[in-house]
Amino acid sequence: MIKTEFGIICDFDENEDYDGYHPEKYNCVAIDDDLYLNDWWEKLKSIDTFNVLSKGVLQPQKALSRWGITIIPPTSLLHFLEIVKNDKRYHEDEHLVVLAALIEEAIKNQKYMIHYGV
Repeated sequence: MIKTEFGIICDFDENEDYDGYHPEKYNCVAIDDDLYLNDWWEKLKSIDTFNVLSKGVLQPQKALSRWGITIIPPTSLLHFLEIVKNDKRYHEDEHLVVLAALIEEAIKNQKYMIHYGV
């Protein structure tokens, strides 16, 4: 499995440097990048996100940075959740169920999410 990971940022600060790989800090969950993101890509392109550049710079973009780090704002999470739950494999893959629960938690608490690409 080529994994891509998602976690919740408890205290988002737009001035913080989110560059670097810290999945344990955000309690990330992993899904198979090749299995899911390829299939979701057209739908993901309608989601507003931020690409994490070096030295804490966040660049607005659409979709996810497949080979980088993405910040997903609370305003984009409902659409992301719909993409995950509408996947025909949702009830067959426990990883998708866990990801959906994580997104729902972020929505409930109005938190940003972080995505680590492959």
